[in-house]
Amino acid sequence: MRGLVAVIVALALATPVQAGEPASAATRAAQAKVRAELPFADRQDFDFARRGFVATRKDPVIRRADGGVAWDLSAYDFLKGEAPETVNPSLWRQSQLLAIHGLFKVSDRVWQVRGFDAANMTLVAGDTGWIVIDPLTSVETAKAALDLANETLGARPVVAVIYTHSHIDHFGGARGVIDPARLAVGQVRIIAPHGFLEEAVSENVIAGPAMGRRATYQFGYPLTPGPEGQMSVGIGQAVSRGTTSLVPPTETVTRTGETLTVDGVAIEFQMTPNTEAPAEMNLYFPAWRVLCMAENASPTLHNVLTPRGALVRDAKAWADALTEAAELYGERTDTLFTSHGWPRFGRETVSEHLSGQRDAYKYLHDQSVRLMNQGYVGSEIADRLTLPPALARQWFNRGYYGTMSFNSRAVYQRYMGWYDANPVSLAAMPPAEEAVRYVEAMGGPDRVKALAQAAYDKGDYRWASNLLNKAVLADPADADARARLARTYDQMGWQAESSLWRNIYLSGASELRSGTPEASPVSGSADFIVNLPTPMLFDLMAVRLNPAKVGEGRAAVLFVFPERKERYLVTVRNQVLVARPAAEGAKADATITLPRALFLQSLFSGQPLAAKVAAGEAKVEGDIGVLARMVGWFDAPKGDFPIVTRPE
Repeated sequence: MRGLVAVIVALALATPVQAGEPASAATRAAQAKVRAELPFADRQDFDFARRGFVATRKDPVIRRADGGVAWDLSAYDFLKGEAPETVNPSLWRQSQLLAIHGLFKVSDRVWQVRGFDAANMTLVAGDTGWIVIDPLTSVETAKAALDLANETLGARPVVAVIYTHSHIDHFGGARGVIDPARLAVGQVRIIAPHGFLEEAVSENVIAGPAMGRRATYQFGYPLTPGPEGQMSVGIGQAVSRGTTSLVPPTETVTRTGETLTVDGVAIEFQMTPNTEAPAEMNLYFPAWRVLCMAENASPTLHNVLTPRGALVRDAKAWADALTEAAELYGERTDTLFTSHGWPRFGRETVSEHLSGQRDAYKYLHDQSVRLMNQGYVGSEIADRLTLPPALARQWFNRGYYGTMSFNSRAVYQRYMGWYDANPVSLAAMPPAEEAVRYVEAMGGPDRVKALAQAAYDKGDYRWASNLLNKAVLADPADADARARLARTYDQMGWQAESSLWRNIYLSGASELRSGTPEASPVSGSADFIVNLPTPMLFDLMAVRLNPAKVGEGRAAVLFVFPERKERYLVTVRNQVLVARPAAEGAKADATITLPRALFLQSLFSGQPLAAKVAAGEAKVEGDIGVLARMVGWFDAPKGDFPIVTRPE
């Protein structure tokens, strides 16, 4: 299992690398402009973030079983006073808020543990035990959060876990709060939105290695937290470096208005599919006038398309879901909490938050499409589109996680795809080949670097980075060009209001200085692998098939998993792999019968099937040579490919 799960494992093994270029005069001027334009005197968010504080851990370090650090509550203690010159003041403010950690009372019978992971864990006191909403990313952090609540508020068993949506930072820590003995006898309800399990196990699977590699840039995992390093991920401090898990739901919610009574607590649900996640839902507690908006409302503009890569989300559906939430619950809500950030208190404040974020996503969608229909392409729309001043001055609409620039291009992509309709784009040159020709046309690398230096001296880092990127792609061994591009990325990182853009710029600078990091040996959570549908396993094989290795080869192999009563015929012809369920009597060159668990070991851990056959754990009938040839046709995915240069 690769993707974000692999990133979390790699985080535990990462050696931080630090950048080191001081803030330039242009950067200092840009930071001063931000200070002058935004309402820093507004301290309501700090009041809300600290309200209801109960306690936090005495020991700031949460450790894994191997002794490594899963989370350090003191890692962001440097966030004191005014922003230094190397941090955008707006991002500094957001990071200060996200660093406020501990157990907080949100409402009667509702508490949150915040600052223990990228997301929040919410605890609702039922009649007999805890109802846990979104048990964080890691088993270790989730357990630490529950322990804090039990030690402070009195021990209660966990009687239910609710997953608001299908992203790992909202369910990965489930085994840290669930007693397996109680689960086995049906004493723990696991409630999730319709489609949760499929989406939870499938996201990042097919494109997992590429997404995982890009996610290391997005989350800034090579960077040390600090004024010249990682400053947060916009919706939380970081992704915890612990053990992930997945406990499948025991029941699912299918429609808006559905109400469940969970340990004596009535909960009404609003289904919001294809918004921030493919499977997502909001929760309303009518007895207490409390609304949980999952990740559909956040303390920042969110991502319609994540920089790590994903399917493009539907900005219009997102806005429509917020409109529906406001209509259903706005007048009935006194307290709003979310899966990231801090609560909002007061009916007017709740209404402003719901309508303000709705307007931001609606404006993003509508105006991107308007400009698209006037002939502008994604990059042009991104350069033109900004939120209206009234929306832009709302702190929760600032671009700490998603940005108008990135999101507007995502809206364009959702409707129009990557092609901009210009004929020259039909057969675009590969980046490195194009760079070689550009550098030559501009008069050689020295001329390109001179032009870049002139742009750098003017504070035009965008153009300087464009020029230097061409020089680096044309000659990755040009150490001078790499150093110049790295220091340019430093300045762009210092100025970035978006935590993700900062992480990406500074990770790029780190890689330019230190080279591509070695791939870490990673293995995903067994929970994810076990819950993958069998057809998806063969989809993974299909995207690893190397046509050059196949050549004119053909094969038809029947895979039989007797304990699951599953039979799949896998054929390779025309350098394409197709897998279909097979009936008894299906013809094949070879038939391999084995427990699916052994097949999973081979696929994910690289354990050769031949060894299983030799040991008698798997049985092959027919032409074993065909099976052996087919096994040799696959490539292992790479998790360490270069980003600031190109793969060879």
